[in-house]
Amino acid sequence: MGIQKDRVRFNVGGRMFETTATTIANARRNSLFGSLFDDNWDLQSLNSDEFFIDRNPDCFAVLLDLLRTGELYVPSNVPEKLLYREALFFGLQDHFRSAKWGQFDGNRLKLSRSVTGQAPGDGTAIRAGPDGGCCIAHGCMVHVYDWMLDEHPPINLDYQRVNDVGWINEENIMISVCERLGRGDGGMGLFCKSTGQLRHKFQVSHENQVKSCTAGALSFSSDYKIFSSCKGRSNEYGIGVWDQMTGKQTDFFYEPAGWSLGDADKLQWLNGTNCLLVATLFPRKDNCYISLLDFREKKMVWSWSDIGAPVTVDEKRVRDAIAMEENSSICVVNEYEDLGFLDLRSSSGGRSIRWSSRSRLMKGKMPEEPCYPKLALHEGQLFSSMNDSISVLCGPDWVLTSRLRRSFGGSICDFSIGGDRLFALHSEENVFDIWETPPAPVL
Repeated sequence: MGIQKDRVRFNVGGRMFETTATTIANARRNSLFGSLFDDNWDLQSLNSDEFFIDRNPDCFAVLLDLLRTGELYVPSNVPEKLLYREALFFGLQDHFRSAKWGQFDGNRLKLSRSVTGQAPGDGTAIRAGPDGGCCIAHGCMVHVYDWMLDEHPPINLDYQRVNDVGWINEENIMISVCERLGRGDGGMGLFCKSTGQLRHKFQVSHENQVKSCTAGALSFSSDYKIFSSCKGRSNEYGIGVWDQMTGKQTDFFYEPAGWSLGDADKLQWLNGTNCLLVATLFPRKDNCYISLLDFREKKMVWSWSDIGAPVTVDEKRVRDAIAMEENSSICVVNEYEDLGFLDLRSSSGGRSIRWSSRSRLMKGKMPEEPCYPKLALHEGQLFSSMNDSISVLCGPDWVLTSRLRRSFGGSICDFSIGGDRLFALHSEENVFDIWETPPAPVL
């Protein structure tokens, strides 16, 4: 970059600061400082020799030092929440977060904080936001937290049970809920994370008529499509597709005879193959169904089910599934945390699961109130929850390399990774943990 080495002066709230163009260019293009440069990264000329900014000078001093050194030192006279507000104003929130914790690494995660929920009982799901915040579905409520873990006004779905939640972007949350018989409602809605305001309700159409339905699992694609499992009262069972930009339904994959799509527990969009993984799992259904749907050709291009499997393998019923595109396989887990693998290259669905018992740690013992294991894949690391801990597995053979656990809270009913954080939701005390990677030392 052809950055001038000129000195730059700022008058911030009556206090003078002097730095260089190189320092403020560290803020990058999408910041307030980035707007001071032209396309060639030369400072734009001014009528005066200083910039005046009517903001808090104490916070500005901390943020300027962050740009100089990459380190964050917060003096005792500057409240951290005030500093974050100023970081938002200057467009430095990413710098602020990266100085607080490092790039995500499952083997270096440390417990940062635990937050107790407002309502008693089990949560339904926890979802990490792209900015380091999270949201938690709890009955008919969704609780939303920013990355400082301050709670926004909760979203109340008027006694409609929430089935799934997902982040469209840093500002908007998608929520899927059950239909209430006789009310003609249900389906999905787009909500503002900070106010809880409903911005758009997504409709299901069948034969050119709007239908009420129960919306289940959600997924989002890189080309701004929304996918949801749908279960109506007539023939509208399957997977619906909506355009994020217009809110209009663009497609619907109807459930084949003898198969289960409308009750799906999990959807996962696969960017490499432009297909959607749909998993309907035990015990929601008596049998498990896993399939890949290609909406371009309107067909199921891969499928597997345990229908007809011998009773002797009942202890290996699939509880969760996740596609691993780089390995051309689908990883599944049973209630004992055994991992299994299905070959995506087999057109028959690889009828048998290749089970691996390397991760079995329960030795046949289950707690009185178990939470079914969950899976996640993040940057080549595989995560599997079991009871009150989360296993981290790495390498071509998925060797157990570390385990995340704290001493209270009960079983983990769900966890999620995003914004360089891992969030784990416990069932017994309605508490969630935040795990972060310590920042790398600045040399």
